[in-house]
Amino acid sequence: MWKYVKKLEYPVNIQKKDLNMAKALMAQYGGPDGELAASLRYINQRYNMPDGRGKALLTDIGTEELAHIEIIAAMVHQLMKGASIEELKQNGLTAQFVEHDHALFPVDAAMVPFTATYIETSGDWDADLVSDMAAEKRAKVTYENLMKMTNDPDVLAPLSFLRQREVVHYQRFKELREFYKQKYQKKDNQ
Repeated sequence: MWKYVKKLEYPVNIQKKDLNMAKALMAQYGGPDGELAASLRYINQRYNMPDGRGKALLTDIGTEELAHIEIIAAMVHQLMKGASIEELKQNGLTAQFVEHDHALFPVDAAMVPFTATYIETSGDWDADLVSDMAAEKRAKVTYENLMKMTNDPDVLAPLSFLRQREVVHYQRFKELREFYKQKYQKKDNQ
């Protein structure tokens, strides 16, 4: 079903260590509006779409979100590379170090572990698509907040790319919802 290309969808080459940014980026790694949650949400929801068009779109976007997990992981790894235990402690990463050393683990910026409750699926295509549009908007806002936290062009470039992909995903979900509303005569007055 998937063909894996062994390169990042967007290149990541961060030169400066920034543990505060690494910790903040974890929001998009293991947080409720992060890339892992989005990928699993869309891949699960695809089965409740009324036709192949919806199934294909959710599969495509869910798969792309997996690629975004790779970008975030590469960014966090590069931002933490070479950090001492003392630096990790000073940046609120003590628990991360104790349990995972410098390895990645899906948590949010507050170090709350990823949970399956982030995977929203209702069985109703309209409810799921509305939820997906909202999730993409929230992720876009998170990327914009992350961008406000740095002036490092090596960090800003992939964040800008990821932010723009959230906009595109929102548009695709909106288009699909409008198509389905016309095709299946579903009204917004619920």
